[in-house]
Amino acid sequence: QVQLVESGGGLVQAGGSLRLSCAASGSMISINAMGWYRQAPGKQRELVATITSGGSTNYVDSVKGRFTISRDNAKNTVYLQMNSLKPEDTAVYYCNAAGRQGSTPLSGWGQGTQVTVSS
Repeated sequence: QVQLVESGGGLVQAGGSLRLSCAASGSMISINAMGWYRQAPGKQRELVATITSGGSTNYVDSVKGRFTISRDNAKNTVYLQMNSLKPEDTAVYYCNAAGRQGSTPLSGWGQGTQVTVSS
């Protein structure tokens, strides 16, 4: 099983920046894809950005050019740098990781971190 611990959420004014971090841990795990999702009140959880162990990235259109996902493979940690934040970015942000423990596939979610952008 993989454990994910997030940090970095908070309250920021529109146009500001925040950086989210998520560290994955577990015995003898190999993490492939890591990503960030978000869920606003009354809405479904949506993909924000993903990154593979090789560094390939994918973003939802609404954050392209403003958010940057990166990772430190040695630390099994993924980051989300969020710039030019908008009130519509307000949501609970969740980290996700997928990989293997030996030959057993595994995945997990973080507990979520609140991001609030005031206008």
